Amino acid sequence: MFDKFDWMEGRYEELSIEVSQPEIIADQAKWQKLLKEHASLEPAVTAYRTYKRTLADIADAQEMLAQPDMAELAQLELEELTQSKAHQEEALRILLLPKDPDDDRSVVMEIRAGAGGEEAALFAGEIVRMYTRYAEKRGFRVSMVNWSDTELGGVKEAVFTVSGAGAFQRLKYESGVHCVKRIPVTESNGKLQTSTCTVAVLPEAEDVEITIDPNDLRIDTYRAGGAGGQHVNRTDSAVRITHIPSGIVVQCQNERSQIQNREVAMRILKSRLYDRLRSEKDSQYAQSRRVQIGTGDRSERVRTYHYMQNRVTDHRIGLTLYNRIDDILGGAIDEFIDALLLAEQAEKLKAL
Repeated sequence: MFDKFDWMEGRYEELSIEVSQPEIIADQAKWQKLLKEHASLEPAVTAYRTYKRTLADIADAQEMLAQPDMAELAQLELEELTQSKAHQEEALRILLLPKDPDDDRSVVMEIRAGAGGEEAALFAGEIVRMYTRYAEKRGFRVSMVNWSDTELGGVKEAVFTVSGAGAFQRLKYESGVHCVKRIPVTESNGKLQTSTCTVAVLPEAEDVEITIDPNDLRIDTYRAGGAGGQHVNRTDSAVRITHIPSGIVVQCQNERSQIQNREVAMRILKSRLYDRLRSEKDSQYAQSRRVQIGTGDRSERVRTYHYMQNRVTDHRIGLTLYNRIDDILGGAIDEFIDALLLAEQAEKLKAL
């Protein structure tokens, strides 16, 4: 294990020198690439150097044990350092775990009302707001791509991007079926109802990764619906793109021009195609080694929001939070996300 960290430390020191060279700085593309590699190594190198200092402190404490007047103090210090060493070794093992190469990407989120009629649409709207508020708290930028609402203000379908480094790492576990148990405002007899919405989280693809043959596309334009005044009513600005080989259909109507809507729709299409390739690779990998918390399958029930019992439960890790539904739907979902990250790390450690 430590050979790997020795190599990382050496490479980190090399990069520290390289990124300060004028000829490297002049080549901005290369400089940015090296800076990114340098930043990616820093957490592991910092942790390893802290660990080496702990080993040196342990050696000093062991020498102090031979001095009668220092033995008691040295023994106390040794016990603390030994405990710290064990924690640091665990942290170093986690740093060696294979990382998801998509973790730093921005994401495309797709939320659709499921079973439950109008109540499901109202719940889907709350889930959309939950993620947009969460994104704002994390400093991510949200851009709506497509929005289909109901007369009561619910959401049939919402597609939006969440842009920012690490967005996929934080949101990827949210894919699946979210359930709500409550008495709907649409229910006159006060009967408890279960409604659902589906959440899909796709890493946003880069242009160099997905190449699309223009001959494989059918592009239709139409008049956007919803609020928007004269622009919406008079302009065929909305765009629908069909990728014929895969059958994937993407539409965008939230930008003001047809060109802008087409550009956004192509981004979403590439992300969906990239997600399909990623899912195929994940399925092949999972056949030999299961290291994921949940499958990421959109049909998997991941979380239930139970109003009568005032609790929210994540079914994959059995974590239930009480008396916090309003906070959670207001974007306070870090506790779930952090627990899911730790659970997956534990699964990966078992698989090593």
